[in-house]
Amino acid sequence: MDKNTFTGLFLIMIILGVGVFLMKPNEAEIKKEKLTVHQDSIKKGLIKTPAKADTVAKTVAVDSAAMKGPFGAAINGTEQFVTLENADVRIKLSTKGGRIYSAELKKYLTYGKKPLVLFDGDKNTFGLALTASGKNYNTNDLYFKPSNTSLTVAGKDSSTVTMRLSYSPTQYIDYVYNLKGTGFKLGLTIRPTGMDQVLANSNVYSLNWNASLNKLEKDIKQERQYSTVYYRNMDGDVDYLSEAKDDQKSIGDKKMQWVAFKQHFFSSVLIAKDGITRSDLGVVTNVADTALVKEMKAGLQLTRDASGAVPLEFYFGPNQFNTLKEQGYDLQKIINLGWGPLKYINQFAVLPVFNFLKQFNWNYGLIILALTVLLKLVLSPLTYKSYLSMAKMRVIKPEMDEIKAKVGEDNPTLLQQEYLKLYKKAGVNPLGGCLPLLLQMPIVIAFFRFFPSLFELRGQNFLWMHDLSTYDDVIKFSTNIPIIGNHISAMCLLMTISTLIYTYFNNQISGATGQMKYIGYITPFIFFATLNSYPAGLNYYYFLANMFTFLQQYLIKFMVDDKKIHAQIQENKKKPEDPKKKKSGFAAKMEEMMRQQQQVQTKKK
Repeated sequence: MDKNTFTGLFLIMIILGVGVFLMKPNEAEIKKEKLTVHQDSIKKGLIKTPAKADTVAKTVAVDSAAMKGPFGAAINGTEQFVTLENADVRIKLSTKGGRIYSAELKKYLTYGKKPLVLFDGDKNTFGLALTASGKNYNTNDLYFKPSNTSLTVAGKDSSTVTMRLSYSPTQYIDYVYNLKGTGFKLGLTIRPTGMDQVLANSNVYSLNWNASLNKLEKDIKQERQYSTVYYRNMDGDVDYLSEAKDDQKSIGDKKMQWVAFKQHFFSSVLIAKDGITRSDLGVVTNVADTALVKEMKAGLQLTRDASGAVPLEFYFGPNQFNTLKEQGYDLQKIINLGWGPLKYINQFAVLPVFNFLKQFNWNYGLIILALTVLLKLVLSPLTYKSYLSMAKMRVIKPEMDEIKAKVGEDNPTLLQQEYLKLYKKAGVNPLGGCLPLLLQMPIVIAFFRFFPSLFELRGQNFLWMHDLSTYDDVIKFSTNIPIIGNHISAMCLLMTISTLIYTYFNNQISGATGQMKYIGYITPFIFFATLNSYPAGLNYYYFLANMFTFLQQYLIKFMVDDKKIHAQIQENKKKPEDPKKKKSGFAAKMEEMMRQQQQVQTKKK
């Protein structure tokens, strides 16, 4: 890299930084944009505006004639609550709509140490769209009557509550909820009785499920980054809506198995055992609301089974890989472990090692330490080859300088040809130092997705870090600073410093000079700006990786003798070239390219 290129890159970085700062909207513009987005979402139907209390009261009073029509006894009533709970969850059911009013996970707390409630109140709906006697109804607005029973199933205590929506004494729809003594699953069977002659289409039920998910973690921006609607079809394929922006999708060509309202570390999943014939899914973010992560909706079409019922299951629980896998239906695929090969590296290599180390009941900071040591040991042959290749390049550098002085810098094509001849005679691969590093890159990038998705780190402390699943903001600012935000993460700062130190010693090993000697110092600051708001556990791993790489190179230094390398290179140069030895495809292409460029330059002269 020449001086002009380096100067250009440096100026581009300055321009980008200044541009971000100068083009940052003021508070008035931000509020105006938030209001516009919110109003657009309301128009699209992604956000429903709650009816005012006085309007509801007038509607009930004026529409008293409806009390004598279909579902007349269920139109008006008083909302009551029934609680189902076991060792893991507490489910509150409402007689209005017969729906789940709130879902609380008893063994977990929010980041603020409050009870962890996934959703609650009137900000969520769950209702069937019915047509009876030419009129449209939604069970979410009708009143059910509860009945409680207790029974024993498969040797485990289980609680059952039936919510009944009456059309007449012999015609009704039951919501039968069943909760076992342990676990995160809640059974729901929708069972109609005598409704075949009443409903317009009694075999297909349209279910509308909407939920506004409560803020549970420290940073709502990070929580939104990992929250969206996931879904799986009957063939086992899992997909999801956009995590970065409002999104919606209609699926009618394939049956769905389940739909999940996924947050960063917890999920609400609706499983249809017999499948969902049509799904209309949507996710929207109301950026003006700092108490709700996102609003998610699912319009689903369900069909009855042979017994005339619609069997469903809910999962309200953590996004922990092993826990989700135990539930069946490939629920573990809710956890995004990366794309392509990164996903397989995390799932089949990193995760099993992590689970093995977890059995020792160590602090998670020590587990990350042990994971880093094991990884560095496995990759140590690649590290050795990379160091050895850089040492060879360092040894032949004086000869490269002589060639440069002889040929001159005004003919770069000829200069590269002479370099290639030297590499070939000396038996040196100029890419030998890069290839081992490139082979390690997929693992480094895989961790970038692994640690932010790792539920086990949530709430776990180590040293000064109170929660390894989020950033450790030891320095806070009263306002947002361009690029870095409103805080500085201590572990991210340490990671950046360690990268700078590693870059310095790496330059000593490789013998880098000129502008290349300084270009490596820009990258750590880019990492700092990117990772400052990422989990402390991720930055802790990168810090350890830098330190162990430096230690490995320090130890390898005693195993590699520059004098012996130089002697071996001189021996290689004395050996006659084997005419039968086939050139590699890369070397042949490089020589042909150099030859063509040399011909072009000769013609120009």
